[in-house]
Amino acid sequence: MTGNFQTKSNEFKTFLVANSIQPISNKIAIDLGAGHGLQSIPLAEIGFQVFAVDFNRQLLVELEENAKDLNITIVNDDIKRVKYFTSQPELIVCCGDTLSHLANKSEAIDFIENSVRTLGNSGRLILSFRDYSTELTGIDRFIPVKCDSDKILTCVLDYEDEHVQVTDLLHERTDDTWKQKVSSYKKVRLLTSEIVAKLEESGMTIIVNQIINGLTTIVAKK
Repeated sequence: MTGNFQTKSNEFKTFLVANSIQPISNKIAIDLGAGHGLQSIPLAEIGFQVFAVDFNRQLLVELEENAKDLNITIVNDDIKRVKYFTSQPELIVCCGDTLSHLANKSEAIDFIENSVRTLGNSGRLILSFRDYSTELTGIDRFIPVKCDSDKILTCVLDYEDEHVQVTDLLHERTDDTWKQKVSSYKKVRLLTSEIVAKLEESGMTIIVNQIINGLTTIVAKK
């Protein structure tokens, strides 16, 4: 449902190049919520030694298959344990709305503080997440995410004070029959203004703050 892997991977590499993000000091990068490698692969391709962290073993198996001979160390663990993986990386990445899957805003703030403490001097932090400051109502709450000849995914959003309840409606075709699967989970209602304020409070300088493919994308430097 993330789209073509190579296309998305190339998009991130283009973003890195456009913003002059490349290995400078110890070449260590930590990709938190690495999934199947949309960020880890291009980071390794431009010369970083990548620690790819995710709790989902199935996705990490896919990453391992995608990585081939690239310099990527796979870590099957909780992204909140960032400070224990390696000391003073020059880059930490947490993309694809991973940040909003933490339990609450307090965990998100702790995550940012731990990431800043873990970074080496002049280290950079890349975050991407969906800004939920504007509450959608009525039929606008129904978001078409992805469709092809065999799958249709629609998300329904219900807003709370600090969370958004997300209900995934997945229709899958098996032979000539369509079947519906429904799942529901909460995401932290992150606001770009609050994340930027916390980064600056923690001593980070905002270099990039823009919307890319519907996600707020931030690059901050220590």
